[in-house]
Formats: sequence, structure tokens, C-alpha cells
Amino acid sequence: MSEALSGLVNAAGAAAAAGRWHEAERLWAQVRTLDPDHVQALFSLGVHAFQRGDARAALELLQAARARAPRDPMIPLTLSRIHRDGGRADQEWAAIVMALEIDPYFLPGLLAKGEFYEGRGKPRVAAAVFRDVLKVAPPEAEWPPALRRRLGHARDVVQRDAEALVEFLHHKVGAERATVDAALSGRWDEAVSILAGRSRPYRSECNQLHVPRLPAITFYDDALFPWMRELESHTDAIKAELQEMLARRGDEFVPYIQYRPGDPVNQWDQLNHSRNWSGFHLYAHGQPVHEHLAQCPRTAEALALVDAVDIDGLCPNAMFSALAPGAHIPPHTGETNARLVAHLPLVVPDNCSYRVGYDWRRWREGKCWVFDDTLEHEARNDSDQVRVILMFDVWNPLLSLAERGMVSALAVAMRQYRSTAEA
Repeated sequence: MSEALSGLVNAAGAAAAAGRWHEAERLWAQVRTLDPDHVQALFSLGVHAFQRGDARAALELLQAARARAPRDPMIPLTLSRIHRDGGRADQEWAAIVMALEIDPYFLPGLLAKGEFYEGRGKPRVAAAVFRDVLKVAPPEAEWPPALRRRLGHARDVVQRDAEALVEFLHHKVGAERATVDAALSGRWDEAVSILAGRSRPYRSECNQLHVPRLPAITFYDDALFPWMRELESHTDAIKAELQEMLARRGDEFVPYIQYRPGDPVNQWDQLNHSRNWSGFHLYAHGQPVHEHLAQCPRTAEALALVDAVDIDGLCPNAMFSALAPGAHIPPHTGETNARLVAHLPLVVPDNCSYRVGYDWRRWREGKCWVFDDTLEHEARNDSDQVRVILMFDVWNPLLSLAERGMVSALAVAMRQYRSTAEA
């Protein structure tokens, strides 16, 4: 490309980017005078002709560009737009197909395909295409500005279709669902949600030790924990000690998230070293905090009732966990599915909620629950008061005594290996 031609191309592109359309068209015409087969000039002049309302000239110029650049999907896609405005649906569709045959993952082409079906009164088919669009598209924060509005529309269509499909499936299988054991009904509600594309399957994701072949259960059946009712009977005594701690030693509630400078904090950025989520630790990383236990003797007695897990350097943990008004603990996963986490709610204002996997629940003072924290979970305090629970670790009841021994042995071995490496 000659220097003069290159200068004209750059000038034309700059004029178009600045919205100076007449100047850009004039410069592209000069480019074509010097190089009649210049693809970018043919394409751009075709677009300008279309903007002026000269569809015939636009088609001629774009078809000439396509003949010289048959592997550029944007050219047939632009042709499809001209055919759409001319009411030529068959030719519009053929041009969209042509673009996607060149690149099946061409995002503007997939959007055009979904919009074509939507415009023909086929919202369900359009939603299926838009699901593929959202799989191909980057995360929403990175959507290209030129496609943001159309991608937002695609997302909305998919969400509406998912809601409609959930309602349809619930209606169709209502009779069968009524015959399922109530304890298992949540499984089938979630199956419907996944099938409709409204949610995804939640799997155990362990930051440390993963025990294979354990089921991914969100909230475990209370019957698996024979200590639970007796623990709950101590709620008033535990709450009284908590209130005394808050009044006399509230400054010893420390931020739960404490990453060092230079550590990647990811989703913990808003909570790192923040008292929005704080704890008064009774056990930490497998070790008792004797001073705090001495200050809370009734709570210590209650914790002695549970099937506390013992994993070297990791468990047990127990603490009063305080979540400030308006605070949100973002979705995250825990260390190992060999242990489960229990909550005994002590101070629970309205508008506090908790999610494990698919299941959302609300705390009730004095009602304990046990869940697998290696399934994605999050907490919200949408009230104007602090929420406080007693949080502690217990063994996963689906492990035998021998398997508990294996867990402990693996943890000790791993700690020894790392200590040797550090030395």
C-alpha cells in the first residue's frame, strides 16, 4: 500500500470514528479511486450508501467487497441488515447463515440470528439462540459498547424464557412432584431450575482436602446430628454470654477476613480487614482460644456436646460471627467436605438470609442447621441491626470412623510435607 493510500485510509477511519460521515465517505471514495478493489473502501462506502437510503448502491458495493473478502463474516451480516430493512426475509436469513458458516461463534451474527427468530414470533427459539450468545459473550462488565444494548436484551429474553419454562415444568409435573417425599422435594425444584437454565448445578469445591464420592448436600437432615436438640436448649445461656461479650469485650470481635498486603483477595476485597464481618473466636484453626473460652463457660459446655471435627491445622473452629447491618458475604466455598459447618442463630433481625447452593433460608433464633460449606454459599444482612450466630465445625456424618482417621492422617502428612519444603 502506497503512503498516499495509507494516509487516506487512516484519515477516513478517523473521520468515521469521529462521526464526520460526509468527510469519511469522500475520503473512502478517494481510496477507491486509487485502488478500485480496496475491500475496506468498498465495505465502508456500502455502509455509507445504506445510511443515505441508497439500498441498491449499498448492495452492489457490499457484494463487491464480499467477492474480494469471502471469509469476512461482517460483510454478509451487513448485507442481512439491508435485506431486513427491505423486507426480504429469505435473503436476510441466508446472509445471517452465511456469516455464521464463516464463523459459528461470531457474536453479532448470533445476535442477529436470535433477533431474526424473535421478529418472526418465535421467542422460545430466539431464547435458545440467545443462550448460546451469552455463552460466547465475555462477562457483562466486558461487553463491547456497540453490542451492550443488544446483549442486555438477549439476557432479558433468556431470563423471561427461563421463568416461563420453570412455571410450565412445575405445572406439567405437579402431580408427580406431589408423590415425592417432602424431604426430597427441594431436589426436584432445583432439577427444574437447572433444566430451565435459571440456575446451574452446584458442586463441592474444596480449597484443601476433597473427599470424593460424598454427595453434594446443601443443608443436612437434623436427624443426623443427635446432639442438636440439646445444643439448642442452651441457646438462652449462650446468648446471654454473647451479649456480655458484646458489651464488655466488643473490641475483641476481629475482622474475619484478614489477607496480608500483596495477597490476592478476589471476592473478599470489600470485607478484607473490615468489621462488617467479624468474629469472637473460641477455637481457631484447630486450637482453643483459652482466654475466650474462659469468658464463655456455658458456650464452651454447649460446644463440648457436638461431634467436633479434628483436622490438623484446620479444625475445629468456633466463633460468635457478627454480620453488620447492610453487609453481604459474597459467594465462596470452604476448605474440605470432610467437615460441615453448623450455625446456631442468636441475634437475628428481619431481612437476613443465607444461601447454600440453590437453597435460600432465613435464620431463626435458637434453631440450628448444618450445611456443606464447600458448596457455594453467601450471607446477607439487609436489616439495620447486627446479626450474630454461633458458628462451629462438625464431622461429616457420612464418613466412618476409619475415614475420619484417613482425613486426619492426610492433613498431618500434608502439613509435614509443607513444613519440610519451607525448612
